[in-house]
Amino acid sequence: MKPSGVAGRTTAGAVEVTWRDDVITSITPIDTASDLPLLAPGLVDLQVNGYGGLDVNAESVGPDTVAELSHLLATHGVTTWLPTVITASEDRIAHALRCVARARADDPLVARAVPTTHVEGPFISDRQGARGVHDPAFVRPLDPAEVTRWRREGPVGIVTISPHGEQAPSRVRELVAAGVTVAIGHTHATPDEVTAAADAGATLCTHLGNGIPTTLPRHPNVLWRQLADDRLSAGLIADGHHLPFDTLEVMLRAKGPDRAFLVSDATEIGGRPPGRYRTAVGAEVDLDAHQRLSEVGSDLLAGAAATLLDGVRNVAAHTSFGLAAALDLATRNPARLVPGARPGVGELRVGGPADLLLLEPGPAGPSLAGVVQSGRRVR
Repeated sequence: MKPSGVAGRTTAGAVEVTWRDDVITSITPIDTASDLPLLAPGLVDLQVNGYGGLDVNAESVGPDTVAELSHLLATHGVTTWLPTVITASEDRIAHALRCVARARADDPLVARAVPTTHVEGPFISDRQGARGVHDPAFVRPLDPAEVTRWRREGPVGIVTISPHGEQAPSRVRELVAAGVTVAIGHTHATPDEVTAAADAGATLCTHLGNGIPTTLPRHPNVLWRQLADDRLSAGLIADGHHLPFDTLEVMLRAKGPDRAFLVSDATEIGGRPPGRYRTAVGAEVDLDAHQRLSEVGSDLLAGAAATLLDGVRNVAAHTSFGLAAALDLATRNPARLVPGARPGVGELRVGGPADLLLLEPGPAGPSLAGVVQSGRRVR
């Protein structure tokens, strides 16, 4: 295959990036006008349930669902993503994982875009508020043996758990020893239980600031402890609904530029017009004109409808971090946390994957002018 290339602006100046097949072969400085688009790595999303009417948690999910969703996300700038399977019966979780495994086996492009999966639940809090809209009928105690059975069906890289209870540290330790990344989320755990989980090897916080009780003690509490523990990298939903922008600012400052990352938490409702919908897991939800997705009859959020690029725009526009840092939060930072990620994902470097975005400035923030995924132009 002949080499291909694009030119754009980076923080280091204007460059031309060339690639052969799906690998970057050169990054060359060039002298050119300043009106080139901004060039950035493809976005990396560690928490995607679905988008555009497709959802990996749907009863009808198949390998084609995963493949179609992967292509759709790429057109929105997400070139690496983790299908996120939520609380359900063991059979249904296993089925979703088999579909991911089959989609990866059938298409090398999907295999490169989907290095593993994220299972969010079912080992979470059964309490209202902390549980979110996960089905309480399927919430159950943390069981490493069940995770082992899942992994016979398909790839499992990250598991979100609530580390409450005396047995949690030993079970977290067992998961970590087996090569699973453990994230803390949807929890009513005490601060000391959070610390015990980190001592046992938990390293991530799933959508920090959400999936916790709706009221907390001033201090100490589960939120402060996760923010204070430098062993925990925090996923943040920057859609403007899950976290007010001043809260997002403070969390980013507390975690620092290297221990935070953005996720979309997107669901099948994303990309649809405002209205009332029933989700893949049977929850009735309302999507308003501002992309706020909430459970009918409740003020609880029910996942997100915005894209990861929307989150990047929000960080750039509504915090002190700026666009370059916002892009790092959706590229370099999450990429280094993905089990089994290809070397160079989330970066522009020779030998890395040819996953690239071209971004044009606009009044609502940068818009996509082009996307390259694994060396193929998808937009």
